[in-house]
Amino acid sequence: MRRWIRTPLGGMAQGAEAGLVIEDGIIAELIAPGEVPAAPVDEVFDASRHVVLPGLINTHHHFYQTLTRAFAPALDKKLFDWLVALYPVWARITPHAFRLACRIALAELMLSGCTTASDHHYLFPASLPDAIDIEMEEAAALGMRVVLCRGSMDLSEEDGGLPPKSVTQRIDVILADGERLVQRWHQRGPGAMTQVALAPCSPFSVSADLMRETARQATALGVRLHTHLAETEDENEFCLARFGKRPLDYVEELGWLTDHTWFAHGIHFTAAEQERMGRAGMGVAHCPTSNMLLGSGLCPVCAMERRGIAMGLGVDGSASNDGSNMIQELRQALLLQRARGGIGAAGFADPIRWATEGSANCLGRPDLGRLAPGMQADLALFTLDETRFSGAGDPLAALIVCGAHRADRVMIGGQWRVIDGAIPGLDLAGLIADHRKAARQVQSAI
Repeated sequence: MRRWIRTPLGGMAQGAEAGLVIEDGIIAELIAPGEVPAAPVDEVFDASRHVVLPGLINTHHHFYQTLTRAFAPALDKKLFDWLVALYPVWARITPHAFRLACRIALAELMLSGCTTASDHHYLFPASLPDAIDIEMEEAAALGMRVVLCRGSMDLSEEDGGLPPKSVTQRIDVILADGERLVQRWHQRGPGAMTQVALAPCSPFSVSADLMRETARQATALGVRLHTHLAETEDENEFCLARFGKRPLDYVEELGWLTDHTWFAHGIHFTAAEQERMGRAGMGVAHCPTSNMLLGSGLCPVCAMERRGIAMGLGVDGSASNDGSNMIQELRQALLLQRARGGIGAAGFADPIRWATEGSANCLGRPDLGRLAPGMQADLALFTLDETRFSGAGDPLAALIVCGAHRADRVMIGGQWRVIDGAIPGLDLAGLIADHRKAARQVQSAI
């Protein structure tokens, strides 16, 4: 099947304004103005109402947190207090509720133009040992490309950490399950739909032994590493008090400064630390909405990118962001960098790059994130028909500065997964009703 996405309203590079051709799930060619495809096509899609972007790539999330959005006992709290308020609730999530949480998060992401999602799941109470398998099944049912992070916590409050004992695991259990998941789910090479990363949660919930052994295991298995780092000043103080080191120095000692590591947040790194990360070829998932809602600080995205760090975007958890909308995160990222550094700090196209090519670099996916021949045919198409866009001049800029928040069409691997703003075959109203019921049960279980 050869499909011509013809003459988009915006989004294509100069010299490719007449669109692109998709063949066998790959971008086969870009079409210059006044030209036609080099070979016959089987189908033409008129994109004259659409701005076309590479599919958006979410580099950090917690699907399960859709069950505790705007949870009253956790509102208006800093990160550590917020976590303490929520850990007992999350410990009671059932497999059924978790499945619904994953489905609602994936649907929200996809409807916002996301084609690849990375989730960081680190809660494994006794009732939920197969959480990553459930996530994989839900992603496959919707056709979403995923990089799922097998998270872990072994440092409970009894050991000086933050989480309760009920959601932590022994190191041997964690490592065995990580190897099992990689063997079962991790696909390699271009076009992979399911991949696994290894991801201890954070310095305040994980032992040094687990961090060290996970880094060794990731190298042995050939997969990527992920964790939260430098999210708050409280974390810096915790690491200095407990380990006598700042967070980056601590994880470097444990083998984490590698080109297959990306951190979530990365707000409080010094310039010298950023230089070290850039030289190591590391990445950071910037989560602007979550950082603002929790009052964690302003990530210096532009400075970090200049220092060679791969900068991607993430929506973070739906209980810290209270949303899973990827296209909205682009506008937030632009505004936050300008609030930090002035009008010249970032242009409207910068967050598009962070959410596509930058995010792909974080995840080690050179086959994603660009509209170019040979790349995977992952596309997000937006119309400008809503009142928010009326009067807009530049179509591409309008997506960001006017605040798009729903895609009209989404293609993943050459297959339409969103058509006319809906996911074919998904009863969204029924899903919302079931998810709300599960959320009420989880929130009232304490």
